[in-house]
Amino acid sequence: MSEPVFSDDRRYEQACDQAIAMCDGNLRSTIKALIMANEYLEIELAELQAAVEAGCVPKIAFSSEVAAGSREENASKQEASVHARSSAA
Repeated sequence: MSEPVFSDDRRYEQACDQAIAMCDGNLRSTIKALIMANEYLEIELAELQAAVEAGCVPKIAFSSEVAAGSREENASKQEASVHARSSAA
């Protein structure tokens, strides 16, 4: 059985609250940080797709996450890093 849909809503609401809190409540900074994170991931995806098309097989995907923690923990760390870079700019 699948979990109720509202659990996803709560998860997204919690993620929004966390992102806003990491940007000290500044919604513009939050949006900017999320856009920057998305651009970073799009570039990383394009590089990975190009490598696969060229015949390169990457090591186990997200192998650093296996050693360093869950995907959610790493996403949180990445958002904090993006926020720090956007604040410095």
